[in-house]
Amino acid sequence: MKKTLPEPGAGEKAAVHIYGPVPSRRLGFSLGVDILPYKTCSFDCVYCQLGRSSKKSVRRARYFTCPEILEQIRRALGEGRRIDHITLSGSGEPTLNTLIGPLIREIKKMTSVPVAVLTNASLLGRKSVRQALRPADVVVPSLDAATPAGFRKVNRPQPSVRVESIIAGLEKFRSEFRGRIWLEVMLVKGLNDSAEDVAALKRAIARVRPDRVQLNTVVRPPAEKWAKPLSRRALEKIRKELGGAAEVVVDFRKKQRPTPAVDLRQEILAMIERRPVTVVDMASSLGTTAARVRRQLRSLLRWGRVRRVRHKGTVYYEPRQTPAGQGRGRP
Repeated sequence: MKKTLPEPGAGEKAAVHIYGPVPSRRLGFSLGVDILPYKTCSFDCVYCQLGRSSKKSVRRARYFTCPEILEQIRRALGEGRRIDHITLSGSGEPTLNTLIGPLIREIKKMTSVPVAVLTNASLLGRKSVRQALRPADVVVPSLDAATPAGFRKVNRPQPSVRVESIIAGLEKFRSEFRGRIWLEVMLVKGLNDSAEDVAALKRAIARVRPDRVQLNTVVRPPAEKWAKPLSRRALEKIRKELGGAAEVVVDFRKKQRPTPAVDLRQEILAMIERRPVTVVDMASSLGTTAARVRRQLRSLLRWGRVRRVRHKGTVYYEPRQTPAGQGRGRP
């Protein structure tokens, strides 16, 4: 029987479920859709830009999903800004939300903009999860390591999650899914970049047969300060070893049309509340100038709403504290 999206329950508080569109190195201008409470995840990755996960879970439940999300998406689509993908991601692992499948189907009825899902692939061994993702256009699963040791070091999973079950789930999903699979590999210096790690990853990729393999490294401020990036040269070496569909993900440089009249300060806060961002990120995404963004940031800094952090020589802005019921995301 086909699921339908339930109405909000009595007393259910409205929350902001969308953010952006933000410039993404993978998906162009991505309208993020957050369908989870903050840091609801099965992993506690050392590189996570959201910080540490205090409680890891593989239990699926209904989180925040209601017609209000669809209305927020509808309003965003009507604002006239460039949107290349609508991306389900947010502040944790989106497949933990049991209504992700119905939500994807409803979005597809609303617009021709492609729907993407970012997932850590931890639940793809479950048939119900694979079926839920079938209506999507693009699925971007992560596979940061294909050895048990590398997997534990980088992803720090919930104890029941095994890397072999993830690879097997990805293999099954490839045989069932008609859309595009872009496999993301986040490489952390000294943790999952050894010759053994790369060889195991190459074998796993041969089983999964993704359309793309996108190599990434630590760029934004990570959960653990000791999580270090690979050099461009090291990434290129691994790309050559993996061959085939592997590519090093490069910085996003496209421009978009100027944003219509919006409350710029609220737009900036919505972005910052979900992930650390630079002035350039904000200006590019919001179709405005860096000078206008800086003016608003000065006010937000003065009021104590945001703080400035420096990571690898780049200045990012993040919230002073995470607002209840909201999180930051990674499209």
